Amino acid sequence: MCLAIPSKITKIDNQMAVIDVDGVRREASLLLLEDARVGDYVIVHAGFAISKIDEASALETLALLKEAAALMDARIDREEEPDA
Repeated sequence: MCLAIPSKITKIDNQMAVIDVDGVRREASLLLLEDARVGDYVIVHAGFAISKIDEASALETLALLKEAAALMDARIDREEEPDA
């Protein structure tokens, strides 16, 4: 399963963007979007920005993903604890 994560465009050079998710930067193609600009949030899948998303929705989604990751980490930690 692939998960498309909202990413903020920080730089554009031709049809390639540098995107940022929580300090992690990657490149993504903008070939599928006509009007992407620096500062926009986009949904990226398989290296391509496939749609724009408003900032409020992007930040809410990122917060929910962080919360889900924290819950998974806590669950893994509990499963790894030795029996007393």
